[in-house]
Amino acid sequence: MADRGYFHPVILKDRIIPGNIFLAPLAGFSDRAFRHICISHGASFTYTEMVSCEGILRNNEKTTLLTAPADNEHLYGIQLFTSVPDSAARAVEKASKFNPTLFDLNCGCPVPKVVRSGAGAALLKEPEKIGKIIRSMYNATDHPITVKIRSGWDAESINYDETAAAAVENGAVMVTLHARTRTQGYSGTANRDHIEDLQKKTFVPVFASGDIYSPQAAAEVMAVTGCAGVIFARGALGNPFVFQQTQDYFKTGSYQQPDVPQKLHAALEHLEYARYYLGEARACKEMKKHLCSYTKGIPGGATLRNKIVHVEEYEEYREIFMIFFGNGDGGKKDIK
Repeated sequence: MADRGYFHPVILKDRIIPGNIFLAPLAGFSDRAFRHICISHGASFTYTEMVSCEGILRNNEKTTLLTAPADNEHLYGIQLFTSVPDSAARAVEKASKFNPTLFDLNCGCPVPKVVRSGAGAALLKEPEKIGKIIRSMYNATDHPITVKIRSGWDAESINYDETAAAAVENGAVMVTLHARTRTQGYSGTANRDHIEDLQKKTFVPVFASGDIYSPQAAAEVMAVTGCAGVIFARGALGNPFVFQQTQDYFKTGSYQQPDVPQKLHAALEHLEYARYYLGEARACKEMKKHLCSYTKGIPGGATLRNKIVHVEEYEEYREIFMIFFGNGDGGKKDIK
């Protein structure tokens, strides 16, 4: 595949993002350590995991940790969730001290606790309220405002065009569409026709989310939908390599697959960042879910995961991983 111009900068208001391969705001995963390693492996842009506006206003310590940037995170977005326009405005004002590149409103989270509060995917039922919240954020800051939506609440209420229009008309400069309904959750298949249709209907960049697990999938969704860029979510778990791989694939039509030692070195690098940001005890606990993803599919991976679940100290991780560093598969492979 020759360079077809898939990789390009994204201009959002007065901000220039040098590439269009983003890391999604993954609840429970997109902490500073994960964002740090994804940036170091080629992510063009990153988002915090979903942050409660009310938590920001209450000076909640955990919320503050979620909102702060990683050391190498010079471009990032803070994703907020709320059902109250005034809370959104005040949270944007308060969180501006972190100097993010932009603020994003979550209108897609399907988690029952969030939906019951009227936030996340519940807003898909109320396009007018989405417009009011976006307008309140827009009026509260000079930072660009973006929005993440789903195709609709369920198969009988597909309204991505209406929710996107409400957001854009009130100041949103980019829309991310996870082309599933709320009732689908993360099951079934993302409907790329919705992404293509929305990009044709709106003048702002539309980013594709859902079922993007590889550089080939990213290129395919760009080709099929004409969208402005892609967002990796679950496809980046245990696989920060996917960002540089996708950039290479967009430009040259090929990319390198990491060997086992490289995967394990990346896992330990990630653990180092977690220890730096969270402290050793919390890092060793939080990293278990990430390390299980890093070791998926490697020779001896099941044995390694069985050992990992019992580890409580950093040095134990290092000792266990060193045993596996010789289990490579002969080196990196070029993928066409």
